[in-house]
Amino acid sequence: MSAPVGTPPQSPAATAPATEPGRAGRARSGRAHAWATRAPLMPALVFLIVVTQLPFVATLVISLFDWNSLDPDDRAFAGLSNYQAVATDGALRESVLTTVLLTVTVVIVSVLAGLLLALLLDRTFFGRGFVRTLLITPFLIVPVSAALLWKHALYNPEYGLLNGAWSWVAGLFGDSSPAQPEWTSQMPLAAVEIALVWQWTPFMMLILLAGLQSRPVDMMEAARLDGASPWQIFRYLTLPHLRRYLELGVLLGSVYIVQNFDAVFTITSGGLGTANLPYTIYQTFYQAHEYGLASAAGVVVVLGTIVIATFALRVVSSLFNEEANRA
Repeated sequence: MSAPVGTPPQSPAATAPATEPGRAGRARSGRAHAWATRAPLMPALVFLIVVTQLPFVATLVISLFDWNSLDPDDRAFAGLSNYQAVATDGALRESVLTTVLLTVTVVIVSVLAGLLLALLLDRTFFGRGFVRTLLITPFLIVPVSAALLWKHALYNPEYGLLNGAWSWVAGLFGDSSPAQPEWTSQMPLAAVEIALVWQWTPFMMLILLAGLQSRPVDMMEAARLDGASPWQIFRYLTLPHLRRYLELGVLLGSVYIVQNFDAVFTITSGGLGTANLPYTIYQTFYQAHEYGLASAAGVVVVLGTIVIATFALRVVSSLFNEEANRA
């Protein structure tokens, strides 16, 4: 359409500056709104940085020094020698192997037991809510209290529940005075693992039960109408659907079990080959007073935990994306 007679044509460049102030104002308004939204979170963020990040930075700095608290004046910069000692020290290497064995055993057994319990609780039966509450209870107990419970109420060779049950079963077969096993000395690592499996199985059960209850109902009904057996439904529908939830349980369980200190300290005091890496760090810091070496080992544990946690966060993000796409 041609411009009116007597009106000079205007180029786009001539009209652009008129819109710039509006865009700048909207941008400033958007930034102000963003800061106003984030402002209530700033105190929590500052608190989180002070509580977590500053101690980690201090630990990182201490790990670069040769520092023994028994001789505090003889402190020197050691560079990466403490990290080299962590990699070459025999006791630390053994504690790393113990940590890996403890973590793998507890996570695998608790995931399998949690899956079985989740499959049972996914069915409808009388008193399901009460049973679910009872099964969750071990996870709600304070870790030190749970370890003390296992050490004294169950493992004690004189009045423990396990030896009492052992004597009762042996009496049924005519043995009135059976040998009383010393659980924590004859099978120390297994004693710690059993206590941790008992405590972490409810956690795995909750994750997997949430996965079971998020299955598409129409797909399950279609499989039943087509004549699929319960095993085929579990193998080809339920198990693939639970893959993300199984990964999440394994990753989160690994993060927590790698850092576990309470059970080892309470049940065996790190003896008889049960000293994991957190307990060895405790011994190095509080008993040997080697602050630099203990800090270097602590940094290694934190970095390993961050790697595992990164995979866990990716799995959680993928679960949220799948649920959003399904909705």
